[in-house]
Amino acid sequence: MKLSIITINYNNASGLKETMQSVINQTSKEFEYIVVDGASTDESMDLIYHIISSVKLSFNFISEPDSGIYNAMNKGIRMAKGDYVQFLNSGDLLASQEVTEKMLKELYTLNSYQTILYGNMLKLMPKGIVRDRGFAGRIPTMLDFYNGTLNHSPAYIKRDLFETYGLYDESLKVVSDWKWYLQVIALCGVVPVYKDIDVTIFDMNGISNVNSELEKTERREVLENLIAPSVLLDYDRFAFSIDQLKRIKRFWFFGKSFWLIERILFKYEKWFSLKE
Repeated sequence: MKLSIITINYNNASGLKETMQSVINQTSKEFEYIVVDGASTDESMDLIYHIISSVKLSFNFISEPDSGIYNAMNKGIRMAKGDYVQFLNSGDLLASQEVTEKMLKELYTLNSYQTILYGNMLKLMPKGIVRDRGFAGRIPTMLDFYNGTLNHSPAYIKRDLFETYGLYDESLKVVSDWKWYLQVIALCGVVPVYKDIDVTIFDMNGISNVNSELEKTERREVLENLIAPSVLLDYDRFAFSIDQLKRIKRFWFFGKSFWLIERILFKYEKWFSLKE
């Protein structure tokens, strides 16, 4: 088995129905599908049993209480038999009926040391769809993970990476997947492989300010635990300025103007210091 698609669900029968439908409609059936349910009390289990009875697909599920989404995701990893795992939580959708077939073809081209394959996430925003290409093939840096992360649902992660680097940190509520990426990619040097394929659809309209604040708090805790204070201090001081410079350098005129201003200031500071 090359791939395990894992769906985490709790009392989201409507979202689960859409997610499962996008999975069972795939043109390729060369994967196993795992649903980890947190003992839902809505119609989720009726839906799962109906799918099992009506679809010819390698299917496995569990329904029991869990301590949070990352506890459920770790259960899914332990249940998985595929070489790679993809997390498609209830409410997330595969972008087309052919996407798994396309991504599986790309998996067979990877070398043994290429252990994360990812594509695009289509984000449903209030004003339209944004295609998020992640790092779009460039090697991600520590700065990338200081400011952001690699999207989770469009990534195929080799399962033995979890044996090497550990499972998701269950003490965290919302950023454990980011922490895992930070450790594996930014700190340990695993380089993800990008393919320009629309893999998943994610609805951004339900993101709450509460989760946003919790994310900031947890990310800061992780950074302070994993990054040396002297290194983290530089990121705190200069990360925003570096991002500004990147945006400026996209435009030739403004980039050259910025360079000229910097050179003038440098010469002025040098002349002023010599004068003193």
